[in-house]
Formats: sequence, structure tokens, C-alpha cells
Amino acid sequence: MNTDLDTRNTKVMNRFDITSRLIAKLKHEEAVIGGIGNTNFDLWAAGHRPQNFYMLGSMGLAFPIALGVALAQPERRVFALEGDGSLLMQLGALSTIAALKPKNLIMIVMDNGIYQITGAQPTPAAGVADVVAIAAGSGLANSAWAADEEDFERLVDEAMSASEPSLIAVSIDDKPGVGTTRRDPVQIRERFMHGLGVREPL
Repeated sequence: MNTDLDTRNTKVMNRFDITSRLIAKLKHEEAVIGGIGNTNFDLWAAGHRPQNFYMLGSMGLAFPIALGVALAQPERRVFALEGDGSLLMQLGALSTIAALKPKNLIMIVMDNGIYQITGAQPTPAAGVADVVAIAAGSGLANSAWAADEEDFERLVDEAMSASEPSLIAVSIDDKPGVGTTRRDPVQIRERFMHGLGVREPL
């Protein structure tokens, strides 16, 4: 993956379209952790699966939760979908992931430079920080910006056969999420655990 920031020239894409493209590639019960708000709303709408975990109110924890799943089930590919604002709250997770090196973990950052769900306030890093540079500086060498939709799909394919954790950043627009998750934490947890084969359904 290319981390040369001088050549960064990314198309502004749509979160739901990108999420739909990802879900279409999942054929082996891969786990997907959706960060709070629009990130998991679009995950729900793109393809509701027992292996999807929809976070509620725990801003910034998509990557740490996905790390736990990846370590607990090293033979399963684990995707984490996170917004740039949420990632800013837990940047330390990047170096932890780099140190632990779960080769089955793929992180996707949806970056629109705003806290969209609370009123579209700009994030502190909007226009001055680069999440791929931050990830690479944290030890995640396999990090890159997706140039466009086709490049995103290529990067996902590469990450699914990589031998180290991967991070893909996507520049997205400010369109709201397409769906809305059912806001029942117990149901979300139980369905996910059943989807991962670690608990029988209630």
C-alpha cells in the first residue's frame, strides 16, 4: 500500500456505496464492527448479517472491539468501520494494534472531516491531519488512502490476503446514513455472538 502523502488525490465517495461494496465481498462469515452513528446505519442497510456488530454510544471503540474479536478468533477476517471523528478519540488503539499485529484485522476509516451526527461540526484534525500518516506513524505500515471506488475494492482484496493488519482510509461525503439500526444492545450482542459461533441463540 502506498503511504506517500504527496501523491494523495482521493475522490470523495459515498459511505453507503463503499460499505455495500465491502459487504458484497464477504463470503466466509467475516466479522464486521460498525462504529457509532452513520457508519453502522449504513452497515445495517448494506447487508444485515449475524456477523455484524452495531455499536451504540461507544464513540471511538470500533477498532479496540475489532482488535479483541481478531485476537479471539485469529482464523476469521475482522473488519472495523470507523469515522474519522471517532478515531480521533482513540488514536492510541493504532499503536496497540501495530504492536499486537493481528494479521486478520482490516480497519476502514470513513473520513469526511466532521462530526456528522451531532451537527456537522468540523473535527479538530479536519484539513490539518492525515489519518493514513497517523496510522503509518503508529506502526501500521499497511495503510493507504483509497483513490476511488475501484481502488477501494483493490485495497480490500489485498488486505484480505495480507499477513499484517491493514488500514484503508476513504474520503466520504456528508450524506446521512441510509438506515437505522435496531437499538437493542442485548439483541445486538447475542446475535453477534451467535454469528461468531460462541453462543447459542436465546
